[in-house]
Amino acid sequence: MDEKYKKYYGIMLFAGVVLVTLLISVYLVFMPKSTEIQDLNSNLESSNLKLEKLKKDIEVINAKKARLKNNLNKAQKRVYAPEESDLGNDTLFFTVYKDLLEMLNLNSIRVKNIEYTYNPENDSFVKNGSGNYFVCQVDMDLISNYENLGKFLESIYSYPYYIKMDNVEVTPYEKDKTILMSKISLNLYSKTAPDSEL
Repeated sequence: MDEKYKKYYGIMLFAGVVLVTLLISVYLVFMPKSTEIQDLNSNLESSNLKLEKLKKDIEVINAKKARLKNNLNKAQKRVYAPEESDLGNDTLFFTVYKDLLEMLNLNSIRVKNIEYTYNPENDSFVKNGSGNYFVCQVDMDLISNYENLGKFLESIYSYPYYIKMDNVEVTPYEKDKTILMSKISLNLYSKTAPDSEL
């Protein structure tokens, strides 16, 4: 080494040590924060992904809930209520009965026999209705084919007022198995007064 640089050797060595110490200090101070920031960013991305998944899950649940509510609203039927309050009991179920006959007619079903029973004792509406309901049990003997009977039963199911299907017995006709002899027992319901008076 040159003689003229020998006297600066100690200063340069000291400056080198200070520089290395300074670099190590900067590294030790800022690197953990950098790693911490990277970890935080990674955690944030992970949390955002979880949040998006939860939002999608909530959307799916809300859609299912809306479908169930819609189906439940469709499934719940009202009991027919007359528009006037001075009707006699015998005429209370007339609107529902007329609609029932239309369903039979539209589905080309022949009626062999019809019998009525008013307020049958075994019906829950009669037992627990406190006189607010009038029930007409309709027992019918019908002649139809499979398809028309199926359509008739579907039309009862989709009818907006409550009709209880108590009993259905279906027997193929002996001479022609495509013809069905059916015994169907239905309960038609009506409130004894308009909704505003109950």
